[in-house]
Amino acid sequence: MSFLNKLLNWYFNKKSLPYWCLFLVDSIIVLFSGLFTYWIFNRTMEMFTHRFDVLYTSLFYVVVSWIGARVFRTYSGVVRYSSFVDLQRVAYANLLSAIIAIITSLALEHWNVNTMITYNQTEVAATFGLAMLLMWGIRIVVKNLNDVTKAEHDTMRVLIYGAMTGGIGLAKNIRSQNPAKFKLCGFISHDSRAKHMMLMGEQVYNVEDDLAEIIQKEKIEAVLVSPLRLADFRDNQELQDLLIKAGVKIFFAHQVKEASLKDGELTEDDFAGMQLKEVSVEDLLPRQEIKVDMDSVGAMLTGKKVLITGSAGSIGSEMVRQIAVYKPAKMMLIDQAETPQHDILLMMKKDYPEIDAEIVVTSISRVTRMEAIFSTFKPDYVFHAAAYKHVPMMEPNPSEAVMNNIYGTKVIADLSVKYGVKKFVMVSTDKAVNPTNVMGCSKRICEIYVQSLNKTQDKCQFVTTRFGNVLGSNGSVIPLFREQIKNGGPVTVTDERIVRFFMLIPEACKLVLEAGTKGNGGEIFVFDMGKPVKIIDLAKRMIALSGAKNVEIKITGLRDGEKLYEEVLNELEGTKPSFHEKIRIAEVRQYDYDEVCKDIDELIEISKRYDNMATVAKMKEIVPEFKSNHSVYEALDK
Repeated sequence: MSFLNKLLNWYFNKKSLPYWCLFLVDSIIVLFSGLFTYWIFNRTMEMFTHRFDVLYTSLFYVVVSWIGARVFRTYSGVVRYSSFVDLQRVAYANLLSAIIAIITSLALEHWNVNTMITYNQTEVAATFGLAMLLMWGIRIVVKNLNDVTKAEHDTMRVLIYGAMTGGIGLAKNIRSQNPAKFKLCGFISHDSRAKHMMLMGEQVYNVEDDLAEIIQKEKIEAVLVSPLRLADFRDNQELQDLLIKAGVKIFFAHQVKEASLKDGELTEDDFAGMQLKEVSVEDLLPRQEIKVDMDSVGAMLTGKKVLITGSAGSIGSEMVRQIAVYKPAKMMLIDQAETPQHDILLMMKKDYPEIDAEIVVTSISRVTRMEAIFSTFKPDYVFHAAAYKHVPMMEPNPSEAVMNNIYGTKVIADLSVKYGVKKFVMVSTDKAVNPTNVMGCSKRICEIYVQSLNKTQDKCQFVTTRFGNVLGSNGSVIPLFREQIKNGGPVTVTDERIVRFFMLIPEACKLVLEAGTKGNGGEIFVFDMGKPVKIIDLAKRMIALSGAKNVEIKITGLRDGEKLYEEVLNELEGTKPSFHEKIRIAEVRQYDYDEVCKDIDELIEISKRYDNMATVAKMKEIVPEFKSNHSVYEALDK
């Protein structure tokens, strides 16, 4: 390292230098300015003949400059952080000093005082003008050197995943908008033809190259993923693992112009307003975003009255937000959770004050209350998301699952027919397929009831949506793991073999809205969930992303009713295509409405006795494929 670099590092690593250092530098600048100005104005050997007069005059300038410096405190700031205000102070101080020197000169001439100080007013103005410029210059140079030195330490060395249009647009954006934060070191491309090419003066690497060696050699600290390559990156688990293992941060570009994304062409302008977000594990899970015909959804909901049950839950609250965008005439939001409902109330007042929304705290199983709501509100559309969903909670409480999930659904469905609801859309779960627990079976019975009810009338269309786990929902595995990692572990996984399907909450809600728009009644819509995720791998990845060290993963054993594998169809169900390539229609067994009603009525009466075994036995009778797993109810399957 050169002497200059050592000096700069020493200076910039100090918090600040003493005030007298800047005071001394400014004084030297004034002294130099006085000597230089005299030489410029005279340019003769007289300067050396009267060298003491010139020196005394310049020293007089220095003394006068102290007055200006003292008045405007030009030495009080930290030079490396100089601002426009600091430059103003320097200008005012030199102006004051020049005025004092000129007044002194005029006074000496007026009284014919003979001194060794010789100057005229023009020289005074030139001296302090030059001093001001030099003081400005040294402050600006030091500030810029500080910025450059700091940038060398703080700038993150990055590769961009995705070359050509999307990658180039992103690269231009970070070079123009974030030059102090990111230093572009190259691109990663899928196109083998781009190998060894240069883009914007940087190397293009192929995804098949030894990226681990490249990352180490180039000291790469982060990878920025082009919006056009998000799907490819999410599917490339091998690359993700390599980056996580190497400690390389991963950033996704957000708030990129939607229209340009659809066109598949991105320029620098499309990245205006872009935000780079460091990824969480949710961002890295392989999934495909569902795109919805939002115009059709808007045409259905705008100006209509919409009732949403479970409005305070993970799915329900997101549905509230998405539906509110379409400006329904009125919204009725029902949930029995008081505090989350209050949050919904505040959110509606803040974000959608123009919408007439009524927030109700009650249970959907309260028939009289629900009747009163339907009779006065008379909704056009009902989105039914209310349900108890936690498997470990419902397993020892089957009566509550029956009364809330099954009876509550029956109440809402029957009232939808009675009061002329156009469409009833129910949120179901993949746990309803070949259920191994009480919660899953209760949802399957809900599906059976609304499907059979749909066949008995033509006033209301009943549609069901069935999907897997949603990322980040209340009480789900990802928030649990995040909290456990934060606390230093252990991270608890029930079984090394357990796998689950995942989707984003907004995507799940889009599916529900799409079903509400396109469904004709009687369908169970099944979303193509992509690849299942092994939970233990999810835990390992979350630990690695967090940067935490020595966090243990503890295997606790399957919980009551828990499955190793979730399914969206059972072995007797087929599917047929729908209006969307990622959504299928399940071909399920059809049930007779009268028989279903008889069975459900009996189940409800049994559940009122709080006899767990009898309640579950009746549920198994209604849903023969319900085989309990790791549960006391396994005895009923023998």
